[in-house]
Order: sequence, then structure tokens, then C-alpha cells
Amino acid sequence: MHSTIDRSVLDYLKSLTLLCVEDNKTTQLLYDSIFEDLVKKIIFANNGEDGYQKFYDEDINIIIADYDMPILNGIDMIKKIRNVDKDIPIILVSAIQEIDVIVQALQLNVNNFIKKPIVATEVMQAIENVSKLLIANNYIKEQREKRIKEFEKKEKYNSYQEDLAFSKELNIVRNDFYYHMIDNQCTALIDFFYKPLDVLSGDSYSVRKINDNIAFYLIVDGMGKGLSASLSSMLMTSYVNHTIDQMKNNSNFNLTNLVEMSLEYIRPILLDEEALSIDFITINCKEHIINYSKFAMPSILMQTKDEQIIKIKSNNPPMSKYTKDLTLSSYSTENISKFLFYSDGFIENSTITNDKQYAEFIENDFLNSFSKEEMVSNFLRRTYLQEDDITFIIINQLDLNSNNKFVEKVFKSTLNAVEEANDWYSNVWSNLSNNYKLTYNAGIVFSELFMNAYEHGNLGLDTKTKHKLLNDNTYFTKLEEMQEDCNKNITVKLHTIEHGTNRYIVTTIKDEGNGFDTNILSKLFKKSTSFNGRGVYISKKSSMGVYYNGIGNSVLFLHKI
Repeated sequence: MHSTIDRSVLDYLKSLTLLCVEDNKTTQLLYDSIFEDLVKKIIFANNGEDGYQKFYDEDINIIIADYDMPILNGIDMIKKIRNVDKDIPIILVSAIQEIDVIVQALQLNVNNFIKKPIVATEVMQAIENVSKLLIANNYIKEQREKRIKEFEKKEKYNSYQEDLAFSKELNIVRNDFYYHMIDNQCTALIDFFYKPLDVLSGDSYSVRKINDNIAFYLIVDGMGKGLSASLSSMLMTSYVNHTIDQMKNNSNFNLTNLVEMSLEYIRPILLDEEALSIDFITINCKEHIINYSKFAMPSILMQTKDEQIIKIKSNNPPMSKYTKDLTLSSYSTENISKFLFYSDGFIENSTITNDKQYAEFIENDFLNSFSKEEMVSNFLRRTYLQEDDITFIIINQLDLNSNNKFVEKVFKSTLNAVEEANDWYSNVWSNLSNNYKLTYNAGIVFSELFMNAYEHGNLGLDTKTKHKLLNDNTYFTKLEEMQEDCNKNITVKLHTIEHGTNRYIVTTIKDEGNGFDTNILSKLFKKSTSFNGRGVYISKKSSMGVYYNGIGNSVLFLHKI
């Protein structure tokens, strides 16, 4: 009897469990004789309720059920089963040929019908049909799961490649002023905001220290979307940084030469319809002058000391493969206190105000923003969501003089002096503000950075030795030994700066040690598991910013009252 069934189907049936829902014992015996050697396991149920429970409790592959049964008939049982499993193959056996029963069965996705009285060959044919359906469904499921896994693997690979691409972008971007201020002829705090809309950004930037007096600023905005704009932007940024490195090594930095060489480099790379918007800018703190070559970039915003806004417009068209000439201009910055350079994506973002772009608000927000955090906060307050790559660089030249310095104190390099300094600073702040959270955060920053000035600055204790001493539980003993031969001091100054209606407290801590290379901080903070630099990181999070001087032996941080 089994010989009429395809061999592959027979082999497949031997792996299946069959549920036979039948109240007639004679029919159950018939089923047993038909399926005994055909399937892996036969489970019998005596009525619809029993059949549903066994379906629920057991791992069933095929159901053959009578229609006319006590307690729960076949249709009602199938309704309950379909609420749980919409696909399991079901064969309905019935002596009734009423149309409404057949319609109900079809609506419940019954796969086969057997008319009573039961004929063994018809049963075998029905079982073969639903088995082939199972085989087909399983094949489709396997193929779908295979495609899903392949897609997930591809997506995972693509995500990995995107992460690599973005990491490469961040390596191309250079910032010599990460946790670093200009502290020579002036005190200037340089902050940046770089937020690509997508992994492949059309924006790029770099901030480079040319010497103690001159800083270079680059913002590149690839005009267009996607890979081409991103590649052009990153190629230009990479070349500019490479050229600056060469010029610095040869002590022959020249902005005009840099722009001309950059144009010569990028021109054959750009496509016919492609263009770049670029800012090439230098600010000389000693000579109080800004030099710039702007290629179709938004206006530079500068705030004067009497809180007026000056705008410097582009002096060149977009840079393309057809660009031949360039213009370099300059402007006196003697009366300037703040600068803002930015890409188009910043000002072309829609706002929540009557479909206006952020361009209509940027001047007012810049005037009212003392820091990058306040500038970002103002932007977010006015917009729903980011619509394009956004890059901006904000520079705040602080006027730290004897007129706004309200306290200064010098401390020795001892553990007792560390405790004395913390108590003194806490008392100073208790007279400045009754905001507990603010005074607590200021105290945290001071404690961390003063301790750094003491142990790393004046005592010269390196991080590796410190960790070993901590592990050996000899840290404080060693500090006491080292401070006996140390006659260096730590000087703390506090200045108060009025900006609009707000008041800011600027604290500087200066030791007499050899300093350190502050550029290592950017590398340390990319490693989330790194313990090194933890104090500086905590300090930045608890203040409006932490900035070291070029040597690394003086640090400045701010709080807003």
C-alpha cells in the first residue's frame, strides 16, 4: 500500500508525528494499521477538546480529524488550532457534504478532505499531498532563513565597513586644539561641533596649530550627497593636513601657497559637475588679524567687544575643476571677542518657526552663546531634527585681566596643601552661588585638576608608576617622599566674565612642572576602557569645558552662574 507513495516522501514521513482525532474505535484501529510503519509516532484523541489539548501539548506535524465528534466537533477544534498555528496541515474526515461545512473548512485552510466511509488509498493520497506541502513549506522556510542570514551577514559586514569608514574620516580630521587653548598673546578657547547626518559625510574640518601665535581653520563642504561628495571632502582635508605638516616641518607655512597647492591637487580629481565649498582661515593672535580664502561658504560671524556682529562673506566662487584664480583677504581682529565658522548644513536646517531656516536665527544665537554647548543648545531648541551634515567651529577670546580677576592664591606641593586648596575653593564658591549642584561640580573639577597639577605636574609622577603604587598600596607614602624635595608651587586664579545677562567663572590652575602633550587625551578618550585621563574626562563632563595651554602645565575650566 505504501509503494504508491514517492520514496522521498516516505522517508520524510518517518520523521513526522501524526495526530488522529477520532471518536470511533474501529476507525482508530484502521488508522493505526495504515500509519503504524509510515510515520514516526501516532497520537490518538477521542474528541475535539482532547484533540486540541494534545495538539497544544505535543509536537504535532499533521492532523487528521473527524468532523462529527462529541464535546467539540472537528470545525470548532480546527478554529481553536488555527488561532495558535495557521499553517499546520489538517485533513478533515466527514460523511457530511453540506456546503456550509465545506466553506468553513476552506476558510480555516483545511488542506484535504476525506469522505466517509474511509478508503485506505484515499487516506494515503491525502497524507502524501499534505506531506508534499510540508516539504515545500519547509524548503521555502529554509530558503527564507538562508536569505535572512545572508542579508544579516551582509548588513553586519556593511555596518562593519561603515564603522571603519567613519573611523577613517575621524583619523583624517585633525584637531590640534583638543582640550587645548591658545594661551600666548591671547587666551582663546577653540571648540568644534562635527555631526555628520550619515556615515559618509560631505563635511570635513581641521584645526591646526601653526605656531604659538597662528591657528589654521579648515571646513570643507562637498556640494552634493553620497560617496562622491564624501570622497572629495576627505581627499581635500587629507591633502591640506599633509601639506601643513610639510610646511611646519620646513618652517615655511604660507596660506596663499597652501590654497594654491590645494586647488592644484583637487582640480583634476573633481568631476565635471562637482564643486567644493571651503573655508581656508588663519587667525594671528599676536598681530590681531584674520586671513581667509572662502570658496562659496557661509559668512564668517565675528562678535565685537561691544557686542556687535560683523559678517565676512566669501571672496571666491565654489572650487571646481575649472577654478583658476583665487582671492585671499584679511581683516583686523583687534576688537573681536568671538568667531564662528560653519557649513551650509547648519544654517539651512528647518526650524519650528513658520518654515524658517536656521539662517534667520544664527546671528542672534551666536551673540547670546558663550560656548559651544550654548550654541548647540540654541540650535536644538529651534529645530525638530538634523537635516544635513553640520560642522561649526566657535572661538572665544577671553579677556582675562586684573580687572576681572577677583581672587588668586598660591599653594605648595604637599598633600596638606591639596586638602587646603579644596577647602579654600569650596569656600570661594559658597560665596558665588547657592546652587548646590553647580558648586559640587565645580569642586569635583577643581579637585581632579589640582591633584593632577600636584602629582603629575610638580612631582612628575607618571601614570604607569601611579598605577603600580596604587596596586602596591604605597601611593600616598611615595607622594610624601617626593614632596619633601619639591619646592614648586601651584597658582590658582579665578576670573569672572560677564556675557550678556550671564556670568561665567573662569578658573585656571598652573603648576611649575614640565607639562605634557595634551594631544594624547584625544587618543585616550577613544578607548572607553582606558583609566588614563579619567580625571580630565570627568572634569570636562562636570564643567563647560577643560582647556590646557600649549605646554600642558596650565589648565582652564569654566562654569556658568
